[in-house]
Amino acid sequence: MKKIRFALLRGVCQTPAYVAYEKGFLADEGLDAELSIAPTAWMVPEQLLGGQSDFAVIPWTRVAAALPGEAPLKLLCGSGREEAVIVVRKGLGISDVRTVAIPREGGMKDLTAMGLIHSLGWERCELRRFPSGDGAIIAFVGEGADAASMVEPYAAMMERLGIGVAVRRTGDVWPGAPGCSLSASAALIASDPDLVQRVVDAYLRAATFVHDDPQEAARLAAPYIGVHADTVRRALAVNRPDVDAVRNRDAMEAILALMQRLGYVAEPPRGFADLRFLDHAQARRGAGQARG
Repeated sequence: MKKIRFALLRGVCQTPAYVAYEKGFLADEGLDAELSIAPTAWMVPEQLLGGQSDFAVIPWTRVAAALPGEAPLKLLCGSGREEAVIVVRKGLGISDVRTVAIPREGGMKDLTAMGLIHSLGWERCELRRFPSGDGAIIAFVGEGADAASMVEPYAAMMERLGIGVAVRRTGDVWPGAPGCSLSASAALIASDPDLVQRVVDAYLRAATFVHDDPQEAARLAAPYIGVHADTVRRALAVNRPDVDAVRNRDAMEAILALMQRLGYVAEPPRGFADLRFLDHAQARRGAGQARG
């Protein structure tokens, strides 16, 4: 068995990774995977570049902007899709919002909020920045902000508990936009493409499982995310993984243009996706289904 290390986050965008491990899909590929849950996404690119992690499921924007002038990290396969949600405190109207909790710059929660501020009429609102998505959620729950940007299943949790109401999603500004995506370093891809293919094969199998059996997927994901399985099921009803989200060039170009306007990148990154492994996995899966 080949040992590999996965850096993951918490959210329904990560569900295929949880499922690939729990259902033994990675083991079926001869892989002995070790999972670690990172406290925040911005720390993970350094883990990939430094070799502390082999694969990760992180915001595609952090992969694209890992280093200027080159593409040391690569997107391999989509996972999250339209994943960020703007939640307003229950009882407040959109026009009543004065403070918005947003995580650190550069992720899809931040970018979704920045992309929606004008349409929501929040140009004069105070944006309260936090080092992680957890910080923004805690500020919202603790009544330190009128609204917050978060991912599922936390938006579903807010609605289920009667704390907040989801008012906008990433798809309202960038339909079909990718979110967290399976990624690895360019160095690993070059040195062991067979390993990369096996991981992508397992990931595609797991993503298909999530669509086919969301109830079981929610049960498997709940302990990693830290919320009740019913909340994960509710979130999966409106936000399921999409391995092809990373093919949505129009949405990705629009997001990269916003990142440039905000000063997050000097110029739009290029060459940060390597989808040949996904292409191969999908072609083989399609051929197998046709034979069946």
